[in-house]
Amino acid sequence: MEELGPGALAVLDALFDRELALEPVRASLIAAAACLVGGWRGGGSLFLCGNGGSHADACHIAGELVKSYVLARPLPAARQAALAGLPGGGSLARDLQAGVPAVVLGANAAATSAIENDLPRPGLGLAQELNALGRSGDVLLAISTSGRSRNVVDAAVVARSLGMAVVALTGTGPSELADVADVVIAAPGGSTDRIQESHRLLYHALCEALEVELFGV
Repeated sequence: MEELGPGALAVLDALFDRELALEPVRASLIAAAACLVGGWRGGGSLFLCGNGGSHADACHIAGELVKSYVLARPLPAARQAALAGLPGGGSLARDLQAGVPAVVLGANAAATSAIENDLPRPGLGLAQELNALGRSGDVLLAISTSGRSRNVVDAAVVARSLGMAVVALTGTGPSELADVADVVIAAPGGSTDRIQESHRLLYHALCEALEVELFGV
């Protein structure tokens, strides 16, 4: 597994220094960060999925990754040069930011409704979309506070069948999602809303650590 550098580890350490209740997931959060970094450095993409508030969290995470989060992310010189030679490309080379590929499953309402209408059983939208888009070397970040969301578990099974790594962001306790995941971040919290609050703390630190690892100097 990819080894994180000291800058990324310092970001994660700072989270656990501030939030002592999250200490039990230190090792799994570090492992998740290493998994995502390894996927991107290997040319893979990150896919994310969840339901309700967890879908909103998936969209939030993707939004932090496809452009600058904390650090400046100027385009690499080769990308700037490729843009600069095209009409209007000079301003794009200056203004665009480097990002990482992060795709939220279920965000395309037309595709989701077509899948629900056409496939033989309900709830296959996430799995079908990932089956079409995912490739070996990609990573799935599957979010479910209970770990029992059928459509999220199905997506994780599809991911494993494609040779993708699966990171699960869940609550505590055994679950089907935990059983199929490579890395499980089992956030503390006695109810859905408290678990989601822990999730936000964890994924903000994860996004910052990834940015420091991939774009820091």
